[in-house]
Amino acid sequence: MKILPDEFYHLPTLELANSLIGKLLVHDTDEGRLSGYIVETEAYMGVLDQAAHSFGGRKTKRTEVMFSEPGHIYTYQMHTHTLINVVAEDVGEPHAILIRALEPLEGQATMARNRNQLPMKQWTNGPGKLTKALGITMQHYGSLWSEPPLYIAEGRIPQSVSTGPRIGIDNSGEAVHYPYRFWETDNPYVSKYRTPKQPPSDTR
Repeated sequence: MKILPDEFYHLPTLELANSLIGKLLVHDTDEGRLSGYIVETEAYMGVLDQAAHSFGGRKTKRTEVMFSEPGHIYTYQMHTHTLINVVAEDVGEPHAILIRALEPLEGQATMARNRNQLPMKQWTNGPGKLTKALGITMQHYGSLWSEPPLYIAEGRIPQSVSTGPRIGIDNSGEAVHYPYRFWETDNPYVSKYRTPKQPPSDTR
């Protein structure tokens, strides 16, 4: 398994968010390796992006790592969930990419336990769900994505990547319309995925 090098994270933010689709997120735990293909991301573009935690240059204890080198792990808590991000852009440019969904690969028995034996499609089809499935907590804040036990590795090449507005940022002004969400087209583990409607059968 080839871990992505630090240089990978120096791509421009939107390009990086797109390039992460298909990569493998891996967490080596005491219970074994847990992993999944990244199938959905959202880019947050720093001080000019009303939906970003760093909008207007806000620098707090929570957002401090966003101002550091690209390739760091940015975790934060929303309600009872831990959400995990990839820090992007140059030092002082606080961009980040939220990992929104994974397609489970290794350690599925452990993921099932972590997600209370819910149906498999519900293990990792959201940013708070995937961290619970993979045992990811706030302790990873500030680490590098290139250093185990939590890292991103080469994965697969998606056949098609779709783009559109981000989710759950209704109070962000015009930023609600920015097409900064990327997802593997037709992958059932994407959050808000809807099963395509089947054409009516011919009953003649």
